[in-house]
Amino acid sequence: MGHGGDVIDELVTDHREVEEIFGRIESLPSGDKDRKVYADQATMELVRHSVAEEAYLYPAVREHLVNGNTMADREIEDHSKAERIMKDLEGCEAGDPEFDRLVTMLMSEIRSHIADEEENLFPQLRVACPADALNDLGDKVRMAKKVAPTRPHPSAPDTPPANKLLAPGAGLVDRLRDALTGRGKHG
Repeated sequence: MGHGGDVIDELVTDHREVEEIFGRIESLPSGDKDRKVYADQATMELVRHSVAEEAYLYPAVREHLVNGNTMADREIEDHSKAERIMKDLEGCEAGDPEFDRLVTMLMSEIRSHIADEEENLFPQLRVACPADALNDLGDKVRMAKKVAPTRPHPSAPDTPPANKLLAPGAGLVDRLRDALTGRGKHG
């Protein structure tokens, strides 16, 4: 979280980190308790990433791309689907029969979303948006991830300005809960 570079470099690095966590989940046998630990880590990263994209990336997509509204709306809908899956997954332990089904659905949804962003949205944004604006967005995304929630909140607003107002408060509460429970910590 917080890698440097412009917004596209930052978000692509996030994508690689989440894929690495997915690989750890896939390398473990069904029912292994560490699958839950890694699923929680993936959820924490994905929620922070999504909040930052919704606050800063998608408004830029709407502003700079000809079909930006349609693209941003589709990406936000992808986030909503993934967030509902993460919320269901939050209530499952690794040994729960639903866990494997949900984690597989989440990985499929996220991998499809990543491919769409990296193959379509990011290249178009790189061409349409000035380099200094992309760098500024990178800084804003890094700041947003620092205060963003770490747990799924499917009923929370996902468009500005409400998402920018509510995310830091939810993030504070989530990080406190994570610290108290040890959620997302391996070992």
